[in-house]
Amino acid sequence: MPGLDAIIAAATEPPAELTAGRPVTKNSAPAAHRARAIAYHPDLDGKADPGEIVWTWVTDADDPTRGKDRPVLVVGRDHTTLLGLMLSSHERHPSDRSWVGIGSGSWDGEGRPNWVRLDRVLDVPEEGIRREGAILERAQFDVVAARLRRDYSWS
Repeated sequence: MPGLDAIIAAATEPPAELTAGRPVTKNSAPAAHRARAIAYHPDLDGKADPGEIVWTWVTDADDPTRGKDRPVLVVGRDHTTLLGLMLSSHERHPSDRSWVGIGSGSWDGEGRPNWVRLDRVLDVPEEGIRREGAILERAQFDVVAARLRRDYSWS
């Protein structure tokens, strides 16, 4: 019978089929440190652009041995590194100023409302994307962009 450490490791390591040959998203920075111009340019052409939601394995900031395959909103690019904002469907986010609601979309197969975390920007290796999930509607992207401009010095 496997020990507790083996059970925990199996539950928190990225599934091989999701990360095979792909780097994982493990670095992030405060949104103000990544401030730049933000523009909406989605195009589902196989190369992620601002306004698209992509899926990637994101390690837990508090415990890098844990993580989750999750949707991320692309808001910029730094060469081959995408700048992304984490999405969540947890209902605790509406009262948190670090999150903004974007409604539901095709990236969430269950049709749940989602929120975008604004205060941390994820460095997503472009080759770490598992799939393009969707294009966020312009109106919702504009809400995210306005908050980044107002609260985190983006332009």
